[in-house]
Amino acid sequence: MAKVAFIGLGVMGFPMAGHLKEKGGHDVTVYNRTASKATDWTGKYGGKTGSTPAEAARDADFVFTCVGNDDDLRSVTLGDTGVLAGMKSGAILIDNTTASAEVARELEAAATAKGIGFIDAPVSGGQAGAENGVLTVMCGGEQAIFDKAKPVIEAYARMVGLMGPVGSGQLTKMMNQICIAGLVQGLAEAIHFGKQAGLDIEKVIEVISKGAAGSWQMENRYKTMNAGKYDFGFAVDWMRKDLDIVLTEARRNGAKLPVTALVDQFYGDVQAIGGNRWDTSSLLARLDKK
Repeated sequence: MAKVAFIGLGVMGFPMAGHLKEKGGHDVTVYNRTASKATDWTGKYGGKTGSTPAEAARDADFVFTCVGNDDDLRSVTLGDTGVLAGMKSGAILIDNTTASAEVARELEAAATAKGIGFIDAPVSGGQAGAENGVLTVMCGGEQAIFDKAKPVIEAYARMVGLMGPVGSGQLTKMMNQICIAGLVQGLAEAIHFGKQAGLDIEKVIEVISKGAAGSWQMENRYKTMNAGKYDFGFAVDWMRKDLDIVLTEARRNGAKLPVTALVDQFYGDVQAIGGNRWDTSSLLARLDKK
C-alpha cells in the first residue's frame, strides 16, 4: 500500500482514483477544483480531501494529475499551492492529462529540481475504460522511475507501456488520436454511403467488421452512429483540444497530417450544429445533416 494523491476528478479521474483506492488498496487523498466532486468521491470511496493540490500531495509517495489542458496542469502542479510545493523528495508525479510534450518536459525539469520523479502518462480507453479499470497508459520517463510507478498505475489499466523519455507518452497519445480521427471519419463516410445506397447497415457491418475493415470504432460505435445517438462518450470539444495539440506538434516537427487537419475542420462543423459534447462518432451527423 502506498500513500497516493489524485488531482482532478472529472469523468476519467473520478473512477481512476477509485480504482487506486479499491483495487490498489492505497491510502488516497483527492483534490478537485470544484470541491463538491471531492466530497462526492470520499463519500463513495472513503479516503481524504485536500484544500489545495499541495496539501493533497503532502507526504504522498505517488501523485497523479488528470486535468483539462496545459494551463490547467501548470495551475495544479506549479506555484505555492501546486503539488510540487507539497511533494517530498523521492516521490513520483504521474500526469494522466492529455497535454503537450512541451509541458511534460517543463514539469520534468521542475520536478527534478526538487528531487521528484516525473512520468507523462496519458491514457486511452475513454470513460468506459476508466470506469472498468482497463485503460491503456502510454508513459514517458526514466526506466527506474517507471518501474516504481507501474504497479500503482496498473490499478486502473490493462496495458502500461514505457515509450521513451519524458514527452514520449504524450507523443504516443497524439499518434493514437491521429488514428482515431481517420478511422471515425472513414466509418462515418461508409455508413452514410450505405444509407444512401439503401443497404441494411446492421447486416453490412456484421460482415465487414470481420474482415480488413474491422476496428474498435466499428465494433463499438456503428450501432449508435446508425441510430443517430451521440449523447455519450469522448466529447467533440475534447477531441478538438487533442487535435490542436497534434497539429501544433506537427508544425514543430515537420510532420504532414492532411487527413487529421481536415477531420479537425469537420469536428468544427459538428460543433457548429451544437455537437460540442457529442461523442466523436458524431462525424456522421454532419454528413447526414439535410
